[in-house]
This record gives sequence, structure tokens and C-alpha cells, in this order.
Amino acid sequence: MMIGITGTPGCGKTTVADLLREMGYPVLDLKTTVGPFVLEHDDAFGSDIVDVDAWADAFPYTEGFVEGAFAHNLPCDKIIILRCRPDVLRERLASRGYSKEKIRENLEAEALDVILIETADAFASEQIYEIDTTSTERESVVRSIISFAKGETPASFGSLDWSEYIADVI
Repeated sequence: MMIGITGTPGCGKTTVADLLREMGYPVLDLKTTVGPFVLEHDDAFGSDIVDVDAWADAFPYTEGFVEGAFAHNLPCDKIIILRCRPDVLRERLASRGYSKEKIRENLEAEALDVILIETADAFASEQIYEIDTTSTERESVVRSIISFAKGETPASFGSLDWSEYIADVI
């Protein structure tokens, strides 16, 4: 079974992926797979522009967890979306040294549910599980991920509403 872990940068994907690896679960960092599909580097945002469609078309089915902001573009059996309240996300991204423009872009994406909407458009509702990582310990997030992956926890998404933060973002 291929289980995707996706979300806006700073929502905890790498943190939970590292813990899953420590626990012995297979986890593929999707950033390591996009190299041949990078079209250009955006210096203003400090990120690569990737041909996501070509990458997804070429991606081989993988057993275990696949982790990255593009995971929801893959034909995963289940998909987990990590979310973070924009005011907390701002602090996380600033501590990484992100530019003001890159922080604003990511806060806007999170406040407007961009990844959630893209995921809901691509997957059946029973395949999607959304987790608020704003103040949840990583161990608890990982327990929730494993429980959903095993079918012990039902799908759930769409209950988070960050719309009150939109004015602070734009």
C-alpha cells in the first residue's frame, strides 16, 4: 500500500517521516525523486519549479509512505494531509529563514486550503485523513497516521478552517 503524507511546507511532514523511519516504516522523501523533472530554479522563492505532471506519470508505485508536498499528485491508496494554523506556520517558516515572499505564499496556500482542495479533487473521501499539527506532539501525529494507514481510524477531513487568518496573510 502506498500512503502519501502531504501538506504545506512547515506543517510537519519531514518531522513525522523521520519518526516513522525510526520506528522501522519505509518512508520515501519525494524531494529526492524530482531532480530529472526540475524545469528551473526560482531564485526569488529559493525553490525549484518541477514538472509535477511528468514526475507523477513517471513515478513508480512504492510500498510504504511517500512524503512530500507533491504526494497528493500520486496515485496513493491513502493520503494524509498535515495542516498548521497560519500564525504558527509563520513562525516555523521564519525560523527556517524563508523569505517574506515565500512565507506569504505558503501562508496563503494554507489559509486557503490549497492542498486540501487539490487532494479532495483527486481522491475519494474515504482515502483522505487530515491532521492539525499546530500544537500536537509528533508522536501523537504519527500514532494517528499509523492508525489511519491500518484502517483503524476512519477518513476525516474538512473540519479545519483557517479563513480568519486570510486577512493577516494577504
